[in-house]
Amino acid sequence: MKSDYLPGNRINLLSSGREYFPALLAAIDAAAYEVHIETYIFEDDVMGRQIADALVRAAQRGLAVRVLVDGFGAQGFMRTLGARLIAAGVEVLIYGPNISPYTFRRHRLRRLHRKLAAIDARIAFVGGINIIDDMNVENKPAQIPPRYDYAVRIEGPLLAPIHASMRHLWKLVGWTTFRRRYRRPNFHVDAMAVCGDVAAAFVIRDNLRHRHDVEDAYLKAIADAENEVVLASAYFLPGRRFRQALMAAARRGIKVVVLLQGRVEYSLLHYATQSLYGALLGAGVRIFEYHRSFLHAKVAVIDSRWATVGSSNIDPFSLLLAREANVVIRHHGFAQELRASLQAAMDQGAKEVRSEDWQKKPLLARSASWLAFALVRLMIGLSGYSQKEAAL
Repeated sequence: MKSDYLPGNRINLLSSGREYFPALLAAIDAAAYEVHIETYIFEDDVMGRQIADALVRAAQRGLAVRVLVDGFGAQGFMRTLGARLIAAGVEVLIYGPNISPYTFRRHRLRRLHRKLAAIDARIAFVGGINIIDDMNVENKPAQIPPRYDYAVRIEGPLLAPIHASMRHLWKLVGWTTFRRRYRRPNFHVDAMAVCGDVAAAFVIRDNLRHRHDVEDAYLKAIADAENEVVLASAYFLPGRRFRQALMAAARRGIKVVVLLQGRVEYSLLHYATQSLYGALLGAGVRIFEYHRSFLHAKVAVIDSRWATVGSSNIDPFSLLLAREANVVIRHHGFAQELRASLQAAMDQGAKEVRSEDWQKKPLLARSASWLAFALVRLMIGLSGYSQKEAAL
């Protein structure tokens, strides 16, 4: 992994928007110099409007307030909340605003999928939670809100690489859209004060120097596992290297548990994922499907000493195309807390998929999964990636 572990951080786990949004709102309202947010989705709903209100208040106090959203994930943003933020003095940029629904070329599919916030040089948030009301389950019967997801609140030296990455991307997008103005912060982030005992690294995925950093961090941790690998991924379609790593760990006696989406959100990806069940179960990997609500988490715990929380799924979109950001944490207490939360989710909202049950599935249903997998491979090929690059 190319990013260094920095000691001396305080990192708090936030489960779902129920814990994340109050913490984010409090941080914005306490900001003294700067608020900087990146998100894939910024929805014009109850929660989106609350965040927008807080950003307006910050701009009215004279702070530098910047919001970067994805052009696909937040397609209607500029017509609604974006226009209001700009009128209040918030700087707003769109990552990849020109979207065509009729192409699979890779440059059109390279989205900003990161969910980050940096407030002054004091607090940062990293995770998988978009700015959207995850308590709203209208027209989604039998769901118990909120969506199942995680973020972390960070204080300490890790603020420096997070802030630098956000500043770099803002400048890059500003340059490509001919909006080069950037208000430099009135503080230094190069040497943040030690305020805790957590060692952590900020790991990104982009299409230049960090193309495989997130995946490589996972693969190294899985290879080093001694007792247990537990991961949760909303969208799970790993390439061959990742699948082989999980199966090799299970075969050498490591307990490998994968918590996946049980509800059908995107049909093609859902059934393509199920095409992998036979091989994974056959190698001894345990699979749980989460049904209580929609699973949106992208986290993992290994040996109760290594953990990651972030935006990156284990699928081609995240690992080949999108800009992603994860925090990787080496801390027994944090890993134990996340492991306990995952166990509670499996106990209360998930059902295990057993090998014998999978084998009893009708041949037609299993064939549909294999067909879905083949279609995903075809789509990746159409996006410009070779079979070797995708390694599906």
